[in-house]
Amino acid sequence: MDPQMMVELGALTLVGGAALIAGVAEDLESDVGSQSNPNSQVQLAPQMGYLHRLYNKAISGEPASYPFYAAIGAATALSVLSVTGNNSLIGVFFALVAGAFVTALIHGVYATTSYMGRLASQSRFGQPIYMDVLRTHTPVLMAHGFVANFSVLLLTWVLIAQHLSPFPFVVLAFIWGIALGGVGSAVGDVHLGTDRYYQDRPYGSGVNAAHSGSVVRKAESGLRNSIDCAWFCSKFGGPLTGLGFGLVVYLHFWKEVVVKDWWSAVAGIIIVMIFVIMNTYLERYSRQRYGTYKEETEAE
Repeated sequence: MDPQMMVELGALTLVGGAALIAGVAEDLESDVGSQSNPNSQVQLAPQMGYLHRLYNKAISGEPASYPFYAAIGAATALSVLSVTGNNSLIGVFFALVAGAFVTALIHGVYATTSYMGRLASQSRFGQPIYMDVLRTHTPVLMAHGFVANFSVLLLTWVLIAQHLSPFPFVVLAFIWGIALGGVGSAVGDVHLGTDRYYQDRPYGSGVNAAHSGSVVRKAESGLRNSIDCAWFCSKFGGPLTGLGFGLVVYLHFWKEVVVKDWWSAVAGIIIVMIFVIMNTYLERYSRQRYGTYKEETEAE
């Protein structure tokens, strides 16, 4: 095997591992902070008379917030490297850590102001601001955000160091932030919303408009908070999000390294068709195994 190809495949292994970790951490962070799609039900709950102890953050959608974080982290890392130089791996490592750390601080500020602001505006509906929820949840989501953003910065740096991307560091980190947020929103949110916020509804029944905001508020012991949701989603939704993002990153660059030239486009089409067939089979199997979508009258 070509030695250069071996080096590139080794780099892709590192990139795929970093992407997997980024996906898991991103999904669990959004579970702790109750961000993106399912958070609309958390926001609506007090207005419908359902008071809760869930962390109501939703700074923005995940595909919008994570490129913002990644770009800030990349710019910070470049600023550090402009002073220390990028001649050593240790220097690069600590620059990436510094970028992720600054991002985590900004993340914490936005999360705190969002939580306080949203719940203060819902005081007219009797929703209290739980300071213990703020103190316990904010550091947890900052830590998960740090891991996710560091992983994005790491995989971005490796791709550029191996000349596998033509984009500058900040721009590429921004792009991967969009991809990470998109995968987390598409994969992890489904698990959080259907299997946690609406776990009392029949499989495939959907959410009737009359049940808007009627999220599950009682936990296995006591009242539920968002850390309970992250604990539950770490069993399936988080790893599945990491697997999804890891496959997106790894398979994209694998075909570029192994197949090369225009044949890589053909390989990409084949990979997509394989996943379409697998998803179709899985959908049919699950419907035969658990039943078809239920009508609203049956779901009641």
